[in-house]
Amino acid sequence: MTGRKLAKYSSKSKFSLGRFHNEEFKDKRLAFERDRDRIIHSEAFRKLEYKTQVFLIHSADYYRTRLTHTLEVAQVSRAIARKLRLNEDLSEAIALAHDLGHTPFGHNGEHKLNKLMKEWGGFEHNLQSYRIVSFIEKRYPDFSGLNLTFETLEGLVKHSSKYDTPANFDLHKFNLHQNSTLEAQIIDIADEIAYNNHDIDDGLKSGLIDFDDLYSNVALWRMAVKRVTRKFKKLDRQILIHRSISHLIGILITDVVANTLVNLKKKSIFTLSDVRESKDRLVNYSDGIKKDNNELKSYLYNNLYTHHQLIIMKIKAEKVIETLFNAYTQYPKLLPKHCSEYIDKFGLQRAVADYISGFTDRYALEEYQKIV
Repeated sequence: MTGRKLAKYSSKSKFSLGRFHNEEFKDKRLAFERDRDRIIHSEAFRKLEYKTQVFLIHSADYYRTRLTHTLEVAQVSRAIARKLRLNEDLSEAIALAHDLGHTPFGHNGEHKLNKLMKEWGGFEHNLQSYRIVSFIEKRYPDFSGLNLTFETLEGLVKHSSKYDTPANFDLHKFNLHQNSTLEAQIIDIADEIAYNNHDIDDGLKSGLIDFDDLYSNVALWRMAVKRVTRKFKKLDRQILIHRSISHLIGILITDVVANTLVNLKKKSIFTLSDVRESKDRLVNYSDGIKKDNNELKSYLYNNLYTHHQLIIMKIKAEKVIETLFNAYTQYPKLLPKHCSEYIDKFGLQRAVADYISGFTDRYALEEYQKIV
């Protein structure tokens, strides 16, 4: 980062723990800036445009895809990092890479693939993101992967507070019991802020959730709507929704920043070493907003994610993933030649999981149609 002074507890490029492969760089970009650029130019990042967030991508042009979700997470993470005087480049890089490992059909595809991979270490999209940037992407002559910095990779590995460790993942070097950087801790919160708010938007647009019902049952939404209506007396309903979502994002970001500063002071966090040695998660909501946010999450789960129309999508997605997995493991010759390297190194099932998780929704459906 340039142009402003970073806090002492931030992550600075010049003190990065480095990359696992030595490189001679063609220019003088900062370490985390280079990570961000490599992620944006990766094949896996481009595929996110055609991967499901909540609604299948062919449902309508309006709904979020995994790519637009990722961009929104990056935007929120930069906003929080800037207010805390943290390294925006690092937070942005982790945010842009955090969903690279997602399967087609969103979490429905992931959950099904995890079940199918139960005997071979399971499947988890955060660790698949790590796998993609460390092994699967092929863009350099001297090594596999993108050769990202330790800090960006650590952010991917530790992104979720609850994660499995699939077989053949050598993660001890990331010291899983040690706190990650504050820039990495931001991503869990930014991810949640982004998907809660854009799912409200998509849910209302689809008609699967009702504005008045949401207003009656979710305190955070009432708070945001009241702020907008105090400022603008008469608004078109769609404009009201857009402005309320914007205000809700602001409410959540403001609370995270204020509460994190309180935590840093309370825990005597002055340096990056203090951050890593702390036993507590330092970037989080205040108790009041955390309670209200849990209410919002419960509402979305009960009224949107488990809506019968989305359950139908879930059944379709699981059928496609299961059919592809069984076909490829039973008939490995269906796999392209480049998969043979991963079969030899990681086993057939892991190679198949790698292959399927790299599919877009559209390609998965095309392959499914060929098989059935």
